[in-house]
This record gives sequence, C-alpha cells and structure tokens, in this order.
Amino acid sequence: MARGISNLSKCENVVVKLGGLGMPLGGFKWHERNAPPSSKDIAKIMSPYYEHCIEEFGVNRCMFESNFPVDNVSTSYTVLWNAFKRITRDYSKNERSSLFRDTALQVYRIAAN
Repeated sequence: MARGISNLSKCENVVVKLGGLGMPLGGFKWHERNAPPSSKDIAKIMSPYYEHCIEEFGVNRCMFESNFPVDNVSTSYTVLWNAFKRITRDYSKNERSSLFRDTALQVYRIAAN
C-alpha cells in the first residue's frame, strides 16, 4: 500500500481525504469491542497511515474527513476529530489549518468568511 500511495502522490491533481478507517471494513474491529476506542487509541493506530499520506502528498493536498454515519458503529464523531487533533498536535498552525480546513475550501471551491 505504501508504494501505491507514493506513486499516486506523483499525480499533482490528486487530493487525499483522510478518514474512513473507523468503519468495519477497515479491519480494526472497533465495532466489536465492549467499550469504544478513545481518541488516543484511534490516533495511535491511524497515525502511520495518515502520516504516510501527509508526507507523500503534503498538507496542501490532504484533508481530514469523517465517514459518518458509517464510522458511528466504531466511534463517535467527537472522538474521531479529537484523534485527528492528536495526530497533528506537533504540526504548525498553518499545517493544521490546511488539513482541517483550507484544503477542503480550495478543493470544493468554498469561499472562506
């Protein structure tokens, strides 16, 4: 998978939506646990996947997204977004802004005000 992402990142017109790993198809079986995962649990498991994409594509071609309501069987909306915040806690303000907002504004051509 890593080589495929690296190859895909060479296509400058491709932007990555980071999310969707919480659904049962992701294979982490969070939906089978007695207690839902914490944002720390999710960040620890998802971080290597998302970090690789961010490293390959850059923050200006990546955006966080939720896969709700599908992910709801595994975690809550708040816990998922807190996991994204944990993953990016060492990023600069501008990098975080790109991942959480600016890339989506650009891709979907939304005026920011």
